[in-house]
Amino acid sequence: MYKPIHKTMARNEKDLIKKWETDIAKALVGKKIANVRYLTDKEQQGMGWFRKALVIIFTDGTYMFPSADDEGNDAGALYTNIKGLDIIPVI
Repeated sequence: MYKPIHKTMARNEKDLIKKWETDIAKALVGKKIANVRYLTDKEQQGMGWFRKALVIIFTDGTYMFPSADDEGNDAGALYTNIKGLDIIPVI
């Protein structure tokens, strides 16, 4: 039976979103932030980036920072709902 491609793609996208949300929740829910800082010059150069992103460091030593895209082409900004910090910029 013929299935319209957009319905198949929509179902695959929903499955993909659910998988990523589950994996990300397992990795992040309950973590505590220990510190925040921007990438150092050396880290920025190591990434081959023109700008610095904010690094969020957790108490267990893991960290994360935003990229402009999933290919790691440059640093990324963070959008928030924090009053006065609507956007945490790249530098």
